[in-house]
Amino acid sequence: MIKNYLKILVAVVLFSGCKNDKESSENTVQVDQTTIGNHIERLASDEFLGRKPFTEGEVKTINYLKEEFEKLGVLPGNGDSFFQDVPMVEITGSPSEKMVISGNNGSFNLDRLKDFVATTNKPVTEVSLEKSELVFAGYGIVAPEYDWNDYEGIDWKGKTAVVLINDPGFQSGDSTLFKGNEMTYYGRWTYKYEEAARQGADGLIIIHDTKPASYGWNVIESGWSGARLVIESDLPLLNVESWISGESAKKMFDASSMKEKDYKTIARNKNFEPIPLDLNVSVSIKNKIKRDVSKNVIALIPGTERKDEFIIYSAHWDHFGVGKAIDGDSIYNGAIDNASGTAGLLALAEAFKKSNATKRSIVFMAVTGEEQGLLGSAFYAENPIFDPKKTVANINIDALASPGKMKDLTVTGFGQSEMDKYAKEEADKQNRYIIPDPDAEKGYFFRSDHFNFAKIGIPALYASGSYEGFDVSIEDIKKFKDDYLMHKYHQPSDEYNAETTDLSGVQLDLQLFFNVGLKLANEDYFPKWYDSSEFKAARK
Repeated sequence: MIKNYLKILVAVVLFSGCKNDKESSENTVQVDQTTIGNHIERLASDEFLGRKPFTEGEVKTINYLKEEFEKLGVLPGNGDSFFQDVPMVEITGSPSEKMVISGNNGSFNLDRLKDFVATTNKPVTEVSLEKSELVFAGYGIVAPEYDWNDYEGIDWKGKTAVVLINDPGFQSGDSTLFKGNEMTYYGRWTYKYEEAARQGADGLIIIHDTKPASYGWNVIESGWSGARLVIESDLPLLNVESWISGESAKKMFDASSMKEKDYKTIARNKNFEPIPLDLNVSVSIKNKIKRDVSKNVIALIPGTERKDEFIIYSAHWDHFGVGKAIDGDSIYNGAIDNASGTAGLLALAEAFKKSNATKRSIVFMAVTGEEQGLLGSAFYAENPIFDPKKTVANINIDALASPGKMKDLTVTGFGQSEMDKYAKEEADKQNRYIIPDPDAEKGYFFRSDHFNFAKIGIPALYASGSYEGFDVSIEDIKKFKDDYLMHKYHQPSDEYNAETTDLSGVQLDLQLFFNVGLKLANEDYFPKWYDSSEFKAARK
């Protein structure tokens, strides 16, 4: 993996040394720091009630954004409307208390939450697996570019696949196996459910393992219980999506045809073939269904020469609304996550309106439902307003926070596309350096809205200063980040204080995003995915 990074860094340096298009390099328009602060303060105030979809907080938020875009003279982005309806379904599932595993030698039960969780995205009142045949499908991956197919050779109708989390490269010691320790999309649980459904399976069981998942079983317990929002789709869906604990997996394999075999090592073999376990699974889920419509907010500055080519800036406007009180506060204001990014869209729109008109069109998209699973951007990806083939790039803004100006620009998903080169060129002008995400094995590239643009082939940049400050040490930056994750992330204490918050680093990041977008908007080149990217085929 280190060799791959070095090759890409060399390419980035060569790119930044060959600047033929100077039209945007001398731009003097600055993204206004006061504008950023004013919008964060307003959006993160108690007035907006935590900006949760389907609440009064949503109504206030989307109308505020519409009015602010109108004040700037920015046009509606969806015909004559600033809104794109996002139909959602709230599914409140009640799984059976037991998951029953049975075979020729008897059966045993797994307990809900302690041993397994089960959900469904099917908007129906009841789903079930009734003695569905269990088949071990390795990592549950179909990746032609790696000549890898864990599902080959079996008719999956009526069967339930059992798979490992992450991908074969993780902790393999082989940097050429997938992307080594860096997680590919094939390692994400979302992909595994999608692929099993495409294969025609009835259900999927993912085996939890803390290191390759990057979170403990406690996250599974809390995240896969209670109500969930989904978007209605024509894509295939499983009857049951589930996880089981590592201890339960051992119990299952001990009762199976693979007893005493090292299933993890077997799954890492490129020639792996699905293995029937000689076991069946039974579990059911009863659902309460509620339908409603949320909204993406979309604004547009048309280009002068190539109006049908687009650069999309995105940020999610939603947070968690009013919930469980902590220290007497029940409003989850989401100042950093993501009033910062939403305010950034408005500040960028203001800067582009102050700048000279661009040849390509600029889109500002505030999407809904990110906290529920990237739903607003997923809906847009399935129902795009702007032709994905003519969408040049996406620049996504999520949770900008730094205690001052940063020397680094940490690029999440570094090595995916030529957007790295654009980031490098603009970072150089700010006397900054770029680095890959140091936690690439955790798959953060797949956890914010840019990912849904990538899935339909649009190169995406997702970055921020997060490692070393010009005036703040690496150690103090780490303390700042740790404090946020421990005491503010997804809690009511993520609030904005104008007197104590330093926005200079946020402004610097947004200035870089503006400069990148300006360059893209005044040239005729389309950034490409690198050959090693799993999204290259989607662009074609």
